[in-house]
Amino acid sequence: MECASAGTNNDADNPLTSELVEWADVIFVMEKAHRNKLTAKFKRHLHNKRVICLDIPDEYEYMDPMLVQLLKVKVLRFFPHVPPGTGEA
Repeated sequence: MECASAGTNNDADNPLTSELVEWADVIFVMEKAHRNKLTAKFKRHLHNKRVICLDIPDEYEYMDPMLVQLLKVKVLRFFPHVPPGTGEA
């Protein structure tokens, strides 16, 4: 499994690109607003893509330990083959 992280805002440190969208099999967003931005900007690239909203408020700092834990819990539910508690994929 490979993963990448990108932001939906144009001023993001690593902004989302059409190439990243096309590369992904599954796309996780934190909020519905992110899903809306993704759809508005990359609709033609989202064919056959699974977009999952994690319903996590975008109010955390980069690599905040609480955010990392929330992401592990919510994302790993979609990957049952990953051993619990490892956070590895």
